Amino acid sequence: MKQPKEIRKPEGKLGILLPGLGAVSTTTIAGTMLARKGLGAPIGSLTQMGTIRLGKRTDNRSPMIKDFLPLATLDQLTFGAWDLFPDNAYEAAKHAEVLEHRHIDAVREELELIRPMRAVFYPEYVRRLHGTHVKTGSSKADMVEQLRADIRGFIRDQGVSRAVAVWCGSTEVYIEPTDVHQSIDAFEAGLLASHPAISNSQMYAWACMKEGVPFANGAPNLTVDFPAAWDLSKKLEVPIAGKDFKTGQTLMKTVIAPGLKARMLGIAGWFSTNILGNRDGEVLDDPDSFKSKEVSKLGVLEYILQPHVYKELYGKIFHKVRIEYYPPRGDAKEGWDNIDLVGWLGYPMQMKINFLCRDSILAAPIVLDLALLMDVAHRAGFSGTQEWLSFYWKSPMTAPTLYPEHDLFIQSMKLKNTMRWMMGEDLITHLGNEYYD
Repeated sequence: MKQPKEIRKPEGKLGILLPGLGAVSTTTIAGTMLARKGLGAPIGSLTQMGTIRLGKRTDNRSPMIKDFLPLATLDQLTFGAWDLFPDNAYEAAKHAEVLEHRHIDAVREELELIRPMRAVFYPEYVRRLHGTHVKTGSSKADMVEQLRADIRGFIRDQGVSRAVAVWCGSTEVYIEPTDVHQSIDAFEAGLLASHPAISNSQMYAWACMKEGVPFANGAPNLTVDFPAAWDLSKKLEVPIAGKDFKTGQTLMKTVIAPGLKARMLGIAGWFSTNILGNRDGEVLDDPDSFKSKEVSKLGVLEYILQPHVYKELYGKIFHKVRIEYYPPRGDAKEGWDNIDLVGWLGYPMQMKINFLCRDSILAAPIVLDLALLMDVAHRAGFSGTQEWLSFYWKSPMTAPTLYPEHDLFIQSMKLKNTMRWMMGEDLITHLGNEYYD
């Protein structure tokens, strides 16, 4: 990315388009509405709650990120969505059972105004869901054109000056890139032929890019992580990012694993299991959808621990991940991790982590941050894969020749240094020699 000469001001309203009006989307929307009314705090949102240090430690310059970057304010946000069920955002939030009635009732009138557009939905990509609020068309190319018309209609009817999209839909079955994903022409020919390797989420992403709408992929799907999407985003100068929101168990791995590696403690095995009962859990009960999630989760330790470099410490690690659908738990997910450690002289130790979290409560601030940061990236003239947003992803997208960085602390440094660089401030290395010369 070239350093921006000038970042366009966030004038007018920003539309946030959310494919999938389920638990994550409604929690994000309601929480944002509550926060701008002063009825709740956007805890977990770096853009709203975080600060950024500028200059030396002795300079005492640590503004709020929302005051440092030219971000859209919460009052400027307008939400739209697609879903395969016709429920408005209030009805969907009640069904999701994430937020208490005191929260959704406080913004009921606003939520009821958000009615989802009909979804593009081919059930072979998400086999456990069956909806009636769906589009029909002669081909997948036709579906993309219908989505483009939806985007233009939303921008016109809501009076927004620009829009971003964040995928909040379900995990799709595992798909490998094929010839249809290798170029813009091949992909568009595949759309006309309704190629089976082109999934629902890919059609949304393609439509958004064609309309100049930045797209962030919150699931482990093959949505924008293939050459045709990279080329289109560059050609049309639209940012893309992904994939798979880093929320519960994987968030813990990207915190714990770097600490163990920093101390050069060995790891013989890492077993992870989850129970959850929301729509995501139901979808992941399908083995092909679970494979998409499993690939996303398993890659984290491989890249952090570098077993090919530290063969004695991590060369024989046994890493296993399980997700179990358990309806009584709803959105309150529980993750267990058992880590078998190896210490001095090979003596064994163990670490156990039990994280009782709330999936959508952790995901909502990520959706808000990504929407605001993808918007500022677009106004700064950035295009293509936004690797600086790796902090938010289980499987960060990178340039084709690079491996992803999974260490949360390195990701945080990259994120904030990119913010400093965008605004013409000095990067921070933490070397600190200047204090002792």
